Amino acid sequence: MTFKIFVTVGCLGIATGLVSCHNNKAQEEPSEALQTAALQAPYDPVFYDSLRATLQTYYQLTDILTADDSSAINPIAITLKSHIDSLPIGLLQMDSTKLADITGITGSISAELVGMQGETTFEGKRASFQMVSDMLFDLIKRTGLKGDTIYHQFCPMAFDDKGAFWLSKQPGIRNPYFGKEMLTCGETKDTLIYK
Repeated sequence: MTFKIFVTVGCLGIATGLVSCHNNKAQEEPSEALQTAALQAPYDPVFYDSLRATLQTYYQLTDILTADDSSAINPIAITLKSHIDSLPIGLLQMDSTKLADITGITGSISAELVGMQGETTFEGKRASFQMVSDMLFDLIKRTGLKGDTIYHQFCPMAFDDKGAFWLSKQPGIRNPYFGKEMLTCGETKDTLIYK
C-alpha cells in the first residue's frame, strides 16, 4: 500500500514538473520574439545610403582579414576611412548631445583606421579591426540602418581567449580573427533587424 502511494505521489510530481516547464517555455517565447522584432531606422535615407556603403566596405575588410591577405588591408582601410569621414551626420535629426556622440564615434573610427594602417603586424591590424567593429556596432545601434540586418558575431578565442566581436551581413560564421586557421569559430550574439 505504501508503495502505491509513493508511486502515485511521484507520478503527480513529475506531471506537475512537466506542466510547469511547459508553462515557463510559453512565457519565454514572447521575449525571444521581441529580440528579433524589427527595429526603427527613423533618419534620412541619404544618411542610410552612405552608412550602407560604409558597411559594405567594412565587410570587404572583414573578408580580407578572413582570407589572411595582409597586403590588401591598408588600401581598404583608407577607403573605409573615407566613407566614415563623409557620412552626412548633419542629416540626422536628433538632439545636440546625441549628435555629438555620433560625431565622436565616427571620429574615433576614423582615427583607429589611421592607426590600423600604421600597424606592422597582422595581429595589430586585427586588434584595430576589433576596435573599429565595436565602434561601428555602437554607431549602427544609435542610428539604425534602414532595411538591413546586421549580425553581431563573437569569437571567444580571439586575443588569448579575451574574445572579440565583428559585424556580418550573413548568419554564417567566417572568423576574421583566425582566418583560415579557424574559419567557423564563433557564434552570433545579437541580430539587429531594421525596417
